[in-house]
This record gives sequence, C-alpha cells and structure tokens, in this order.
Amino acid sequence: MDLQVCAVNKIPRLRHLRKKADRVRKRDVILKVSDRAEDGVSSVAGAHIRVIQVQNSFPIGSCITKAGIQNPEYVDFFTKHFDWAVLENELKWYYTEAVQGQVSYADADELINFCDQHGKPVRGHCIFWAVENAVQPWVRALNGDQLRAAVEARLRGLVSRYAGRFPHYEVNNEMLHGAFFRQRLGDDVDAHMFRETAAIDPAPALFVNDYNVESANDPNATPEKYVALVTDLQRRGAPVGGIGIQGHVTHPVGDIICDALDKLAVTGLPVWVTELDVSAADEAVRADDLEIVLREAYAHPAVEGVMLWGFMQGHMWRSHGQLVNADGMLTEAGSRFAGLRREWTSHAKGKVDANGNFKFRGFHGTYEVLLTTAAGEVKKQRFDVKKGDAPLVLDMNF
Repeated sequence: MDLQVCAVNKIPRLRHLRKKADRVRKRDVILKVSDRAEDGVSSVAGAHIRVIQVQNSFPIGSCITKAGIQNPEYVDFFTKHFDWAVLENELKWYYTEAVQGQVSYADADELINFCDQHGKPVRGHCIFWAVENAVQPWVRALNGDQLRAAVEARLRGLVSRYAGRFPHYEVNNEMLHGAFFRQRLGDDVDAHMFRETAAIDPAPALFVNDYNVESANDPNATPEKYVALVTDLQRRGAPVGGIGIQGHVTHPVGDIICDALDKLAVTGLPVWVTELDVSAADEAVRADDLEIVLREAYAHPAVEGVMLWGFMQGHMWRSHGQLVNADGMLTEAGSRFAGLRREWTSHAKGKVDANGNFKFRGFHGTYEVLLTTAAGEVKKQRFDVKKGDAPLVLDMNF
C-alpha cells in the first residue's frame, strides 16, 4: 500500500516560502548617486532613476536535445526562459561510444556550440553512470583489467576534450541506486573518478547526482544515505563540489522536500535540483506541483540552482510534464513558470533623494541603473547585488 502525505491547505506554505525567499534571496541596496561635482554636492538630487534586474544570480536551466534545437519554437522558449543547459543524453558514455572504439562527440559538440552561441553555461552530464542497465553491453562484457582501461580512456578522453568548458560535472550518476563499477573495480573506484577528473580539469565543481532523495519514498535514497555517500567519498580524497537531487517528482510535498534539503545542507556543499520534471495529466495539478518544488528550492539557502529535465511536449523523457505544447502554446505550468521568473526579478524606480541616495530591496543578481538628469540625459551603469546580511552601499558616479 502506498501512503502519500499531502498538505490540505497550500496557501500558508506558499506565504511562508515567499517570506523565506525574501530573506534568503534579497538584499537592501543603497545607491549613492553622484555626478562628481567639485563641491561634493550632488546636482542629481531629484533626478529620475530606474533600476532593472537583467540577471538573477540563481540559475534556472533545462536539458536540451539535438532534435529539440532543430525546432524554432523550442529554441525560442529555451533561449528566453533558461539560464543554463545540460545535455539530456548526448554526452553519456552509451551515446558517445555505443560500439567499442567508435567514439563520436559530434552531437555533443553541436549542442555545446549552440549553448555557446546563446551564452548558456552547460553542465557536464555525465561521465559515468553507476546503474548497470545504463551501461552499454560492450562495457558490461569487459573483465576487470579491460574495464579499468576502458574507464580510464573514457574519463581522460571526455574530460581533456572539454577542459574548461563545463562549470559542473556529474561524475558517476546515481551511486545510491547502482554499483556497477564499484562491484567490479573495488570500493575506491568512485572516489578515483572524482580525483582523476579534478586532476585533468580542476575548474568544474564535481557533483554527485541521484533521484528520490527529496521524496521520502525510497529506502535506497534517503538524505542520510546520501550524506553518508558524500562523506565516504570525501574520506577517500574525492573533491566533491556539490550535491544533485534530480527531482523527477509526482505529488511533491513541500515540507518533505525542505526536510531533505535541511539534511543535505549539513554537508556545507551547494545543492542543485538537477533534473526537475513534474508529471500530471491535469494541467492545474502540474502547475501547482511545479510551483511547490521551485518555491521550496528557491527559498532554501543551500540550493544554488535548478535544472528542468525538458520543457516541450515531444522532447521530454516523461509524459504530461510539458511547459509548452507541441504547437508552441504555453500550458498552465508554463504560464506559472514564467510568472515565477517574473516574480523573482526586481525592478525599482523613483527619484534620487536630497542626499543623493536611492534605496531599494532586490533579488541577488546583476542590475542596470538608468539615471535621467534634469536636462533629459540618460546615463547607465551596471552593478551586482551579492549575498549579504548588511545593506549594500554602492557609489554610483555618473
């Protein structure tokens, strides 16, 4: 018998999450506006000022596919609504070397070049996959020494090829649910993969990545077991740089997600939701469930980003999860998603006060400020609002 605990009234929880996000993701800002007047007195008092956030420092991205980027509506939605990308399959070992010795990164290169053209950072997913069913037959047929040689060739070939290109790598996917390499090459092989990846390319943060950790429905994937896995890797010298929770969810419960995030946060490592999709045939339910997960992630201080596992009908691993239908029309979940992105973007306008100051509270990220002088001249500058408890005071010399 399956037992699902559901909150009866979501409104108090959503109200709580909005307040929590304000504390975690926003900061008070004081702009001290000056026109460099020789007497030290600003002549811009009373000038009109407008502050526009151009980039939130909390990335939200999606996986993409080779087939997807051939679709103009797919490309349009992706480039307008997402900050980061990850390749759904095209970088996986079974994809790049389906037949032993026949290695091709052509499709991966096409997708990575597409992301470069649009200014989207790409997460490296994944170097290895610990679940046996995800390992291609020719690899499963290798003996110990042959397997070790193949692992080294895969790791060195991929990581050296893309050195400096990926800010993150998922090194060995789903180690809570599989032990293919560990069972054949020994208990240290997972940590070895991390150590060798860092030796070849020290720049990216190296992530663990697994599913059901946020759902409280899988005894193999409790937060406690995930923390123990990370601790063991670190004890073996693995430079673990982040924790990925996939987020393939159905009927998510906010309190359960938050509890899991609290337990993972004790590691001190950044947490990313790496493969979020919400499957529900009812569009209103899908929109509500997506909002729950996104708000829980955004409001939690340990979470540093969210990746969706697709967004368009016909280009997703799970059915009934789309934000965009095949005809390009937004679903209710897509509208809710776009609304959250607008909500998490700060704007402010007003006049510079008599002391030359302009105050506002905004989400962390990059801003453009436009100052309109009495003569009608518009002056622009950019600045960043980073995390911090104290108000950020910035001298803006125009």
